[in-house]
Amino acid sequence: MAKPRQAVRKRSTQERRSDTALLIIDVINDLDFPGGENVLPWALRMVERLGPFARKMRKAGVPVIYVNDNFDLWRSNFTDVYKHCTRRGSRGHAVARALKPLPGDYFILKPKHSAFFATSLVPLLEHLGTKKLLLAGIATNLCVFFSAHDAHMHEYKITVLSDCCCAESDKDHDLALDQLQRFLRVRVCRGDEVNPVRHSRRAPTRKPPTEWK
Repeated sequence: MAKPRQAVRKRSTQERRSDTALLIIDVINDLDFPGGENVLPWALRMVERLGPFARKMRKAGVPVIYVNDNFDLWRSNFTDVYKHCTRRGSRGHAVARALKPLPGDYFILKPKHSAFFATSLVPLLEHLGTKKLLLAGIATNLCVFFSAHDAHMHEYKITVLSDCCCAESDKDHDLALDQLQRFLRVRVCRGDEVNPVRHSRRAPTRKPPTEWK
């Protein structure tokens, strides 16, 4: 029985390789922090765009990777974090429920702002063959911003989805996007400006196909 299992594992790895991945940052969030009440209405608007965009990426075979704060729950896993953020009385429960990861998605817990700091994100991206990142989530001027900076240091090609991120205010949101464009040459665009091309499931592992026009 060992050989069939190994064969299935190998095929599964090849099918999931992609030169592009969608990082969804801190959307499983109780918003229980100073200013969280200001983020909530923007986050609810973000859900309307990010939910459909993530579905489009999944359909195109693009890996969807949730990178989420652990809320200092050091013995927790994703299930614990999800329960914490969707508990009764949680300010962010509607956002977390609407954007709950699907079984085929990846989920990484992080201890600080950046998706890269002290996490397994880089090994995962290397495993997937990823060179291009689409960034979305909460908050544009904090965790998305810090993640984009670290992605730049790792030399990934970065796109930040302006309508799939949110902050406490338009000012904070727009200023962060402007800084990323000016100093990191990050591409900033709406989700509907990203057109995925479904890649072949039998693509060679050394040279993943181009996924974006």
